[in-house]
Amino acid sequence: MPRKSRIDAPGALHHIIARGLDRQRIFEDDADRHNFLSRLGKIVKETDTRCYAWALIPNHFHLLLKTGRAPIANVMLRLLTGYAVTYNRRHRRHGHLFQNRYKSILCQEDAYFMELVRYLHLNPLRARIVKSIKALDGYPFSGHSAIMGKCKNKWQDADSILQLYADKVPAARRGYRSFVEKGIEIGRRHDLTGGGLVRSSGGWSSLQAMRRAKVFQKADERILGDGDFVEQVL
Repeated sequence: MPRKSRIDAPGALHHIIARGLDRQRIFEDDADRHNFLSRLGKIVKETDTRCYAWALIPNHFHLLLKTGRAPIANVMLRLLTGYAVTYNRRHRRHGHLFQNRYKSILCQEDAYFMELVRYLHLNPLRARIVKSIKALDGYPFSGHSAIMGKCKNKWQDADSILQLYADKVPAARRGYRSFVEKGIEIGRRHDLTGGGLVRSSGGWSSLQAMRRAKVFQKADERILGDGDFVEQVL
C-alpha cells in the first residue's frame, strides 16, 4: 500500500519525530548533539522556519516546527542527510542512520501548541536522562533550558512561548515552568505523537462517547486536530 504524501503549507505546525535505524543510537556524545543542533539552527534560520520546542534522546529526537519559506520536507532532508554523513564519517560506519521515514504530524495550533511544547520538553525527564525538573531547567539538549534562560539558542523561538504567560520575562518563565511541571504526573501522551481520529478525540473512550452521541468527524492519520481542522487542511 503506497504511503500518503506529506501535508504542508506556510505557517503549518509540525511535530516531527525521527528515530535511529532499528532503534540504534543516533547521538553517541555531546559532540554529536552539538553538531546536530548547529545544523538545525543554520537551516531554520536560512529557511525562516520557526522552532518552538525540541529534545534530543540517544536514539531519536523531537522537533516542533512551523513551516517558513521552505517546505518541511526540504528542511528535514538537509538536516538528516547532512547529519548522517558527518555522523558516519566521525564514527567510521556506513549505511543508513535513520529509519526510512521520519514522522511528521501536522497539528492544530490553537488546540495543541502548548501541550506539544510541554510534551516535547519533558522527554529527557521521562527517559531518565535528567532526574528532576530542576535538572531539566539547565539541560542543554532540550529547548526547555532556552525558554528558562539557562542556555542560549538564537534560532529557537522562545519569545512566542513566553508571551503566552506574561508581559515580563521573569513572570512568564515562572508561568511556563509551572505548566511544564504539572505535566510530569500526566506521563506519556500517545495522543500527541500521531494523527488520526482516536488521537484527536483523546482516546478510545472519548471516541466511543462521540459515536454514541452520533457525532462524526473527519480524520486523517497525518493530522492531529478536530474534524473541522482536518477538513480545512485537506
